[in-house]
Amino acid sequence: MAYDGTAFHGWQIQRGLPTIQGALEDVIGELEGAPVHVAGSGRTDAGVHALAQVAAFDLTIPIPVENLIKAVNRQLPDAIRITDASEAALDFHPRFQAKRKTYEYRIFRGEICSPFERRWVHHHPYPLDVASMKALAPLLEGTHDFTAFAATDEKDELGGSKVRTIFRSCIDVAGDHLRYQVVGNGFLKHMVRKIMGTLVEAGKGNLDAAGLGAFLESGHVGKAGPRLPPSGLFLLGVEYD
Repeated sequence: MAYDGTAFHGWQIQRGLPTIQGALEDVIGELEGAPVHVAGSGRTDAGVHALAQVAAFDLTIPIPVENLIKAVNRQLPDAIRITDASEAALDFHPRFQAKRKTYEYRIFRGEICSPFERRWVHHHPYPLDVASMKALAPLLEGTHDFTAFAATDEKDELGGSKVRTIFRSCIDVAGDHLRYQVVGNGFLKHMVRKIMGTLVEAGKGNLDAAGLGAFLESGHVGKAGPRLPPSGLFLLGVEYD
């Protein structure tokens, strides 16, 4: 599915607040005539967008997939659209079986940001040493402890590992548009936005390769960042075996 996350409080259901998961469960549950749990590949934060989020749910009603897409899209808010659907194995889980996820963070660097673009970029009309940012981005590739790039999460008390593997980390520039793309086996809360904030600090001349490397050391005290706004972040896709 694709969605503009601007008006939503993220993926995960929150009582009394509009969320992507909540909208889907309301519509699909109405079709089913009973509550339906929709599991997603990950919990995008409030204001974050997606071009190809993946979700799964069980239905008992006999409805062809192509008709299901039409029926659900007819009732969803305009900001959410199912773009494709298929039947999956009963044990398929979009989160636990995901092998790679791709995120992209978009910055608009021009002095004036169009009102037709402002919802989907972070506007930063200030000087940046883009060459330094490009040089540091690949240093995030590999398997590292990303604790310094993670926001506090309610799951922290479970003691889960914050080691993740990044397969690709790169910056591309076209005119006033700067895009950071990162592919990994998983991401922590606010991780991509804090990575991007850290690279922007490098672009300001406040961080070098040694400083970035220190953030990736296991046991490092202190946080990277700052965390950039959610408007520029997109989930581009999720890959499975």
